[in-house]
Amino acid sequence: MNKKFRLTGCNGFQLKLLLIHVVTLLIVVSLRAQKTDVFLDKYILKAMKKATYWQLKHPKHEPNEWHNGAFYAGVFSAYQTTGSKRIYKAIYDMGESVMWQPGKLWYDADSHVIGQTYIDMYRLSKEEKMIRPVIDTMNVFMERPFPSRGIRRIPWWWCDALFMAPPVLVKLGITLNEEKYLKLNDQLYRQAYDLLYDQDEKLFARDLRYVWSYAEEDLKESNEEKIFWSRGNGWVMGGLVRIIEELPETYQERNFYIELFKEMSQKIAAIQQPDGLWRASLLDPEAYPGGEASGSGFFTYAMAWGINKGILSREKYLPAVKNAWKALCGLQHKDGMIGWVQPVGADPRKDFSTESWEVYGTGAFLLAGSEMIKLNL
Repeated sequence: MNKKFRLTGCNGFQLKLLLIHVVTLLIVVSLRAQKTDVFLDKYILKAMKKATYWQLKHPKHEPNEWHNGAFYAGVFSAYQTTGSKRIYKAIYDMGESVMWQPGKLWYDADSHVIGQTYIDMYRLSKEEKMIRPVIDTMNVFMERPFPSRGIRRIPWWWCDALFMAPPVLVKLGITLNEEKYLKLNDQLYRQAYDLLYDQDEKLFARDLRYVWSYAEEDLKESNEEKIFWSRGNGWVMGGLVRIIEELPETYQERNFYIELFKEMSQKIAAIQQPDGLWRASLLDPEAYPGGEASGSGFFTYAMAWGINKGILSREKYLPAVKNAWKALCGLQHKDGMIGWVQPVGADPRKDFSTESWEVYGTGAFLLAGSEMIKLNL
């Protein structure tokens, strides 16, 4: 016997109205599900894991070269953020593959940067093998004269070096409780600051070729502005974070780094582009269409960290940081790859696209994510 379904107490009009409400509710729920909130913890964690796993499956360069020094700084932050044993194992296996050795050149900051991750790993496991080669290399660096030539007048003659080496010296000094490493960092950092920092623009020249008072012919952008490279200044900002994070509040020179960090943050926030990213050339954005992931990633990391530590005003800087993170997430492919990364270079270029990736771009993204999640948005 056929039975007709009937809602007790509902006439035809009421039933239609009910169905309309149900359909509307389903549409609203569907739309909300499609609109991803990139500030949710679960989104950030997933994005960081995807980026890490994709990059680990697509290795590039020798494990202890500078490119991977920046990448593994981000990978270690991803481990701290996610607690993933898989990520920890990847870092450990990398160290084992090169016997925890820094790069080949004892005097080159690029050879030192991987030491940041070695020291961080040593702090967790206390395995002497992780830190001994770093100590030996940095002791040689302290004892031997730097082989200067041309524009390479000082050990940290290019601004990228201020991410590569200073955090190694500071982490080593704090870990071993030996102030000599901190003092050397202060000395060499001041040299680079005096040589490359533009007091008017509050940005670092990449090297002496871009310092107008030094070069025979002033190098300019198409709009007649000085050339300031996004990733170069991103290196500096990221390095400052990793220095200040380590130094005790009572350390005499700590305020120098904090004030420099504040000055640069104010400038960087002011020249952020409407899409949330920064262009390869900071003062001539119109000539460089398309945001660049590595410089933008380091700026996001630095300013988010500054907010989290109470060094930067949350009210003033949070909008810039949120816009930047949202834009960075838009550069991540579905498989986890971070696109729009400028290839290895020394100045602003237009040689990258959504398919352009590099390990340091992924590292910058991971560092940014590790601080974004702490904002509790």
